[in-house]
Amino acid sequence: MENRELVMEAVKARKQAYCPYSGFAVGAALLCVDDRVFTGCNIENAAYPATNCAERTAIFKAVSEGKTEFRAIAIVGGPKGKEPENFCAPCGVCRQVMAEFCDPETFRIVLMNGAGEIREYLLKELLPLGFT
Repeated sequence: MENRELVMEAVKARKQAYCPYSGFAVGAALLCVDDRVFTGCNIENAAYPATNCAERTAIFKAVSEGKTEFRAIAIVGGPKGKEPENFCAPCGVCRQVMAEFCDPETFRIVLMNGAGEIREYLLKELLPLGFT
């Protein structure tokens, strides 16, 4: 699957975000090694620590269905009801969850901004010296 196709799945997932507290909607699309895609959105809670990021939602959905080998994840985020302007990189907790399941040498993190520009990073670039 091409990066742009994966990003468009993240854009669709973003529409499901439940973000009444931050107003910041995020969508993610996770590509498994068998080419299956799992999507996720951020799901907030009044008790902030109970909030779940889009990336972890997608990963947990995949793992709950027996998938534990992944190629890439696309992430798109920005103010709810508006087109995202900037790149939205995963938080530290999400990066650590990725490190649990993904090869830092090959796992791709794909980001897109509002201008349609795509950036790709390897997990090792975004989580140097990750705890494994």
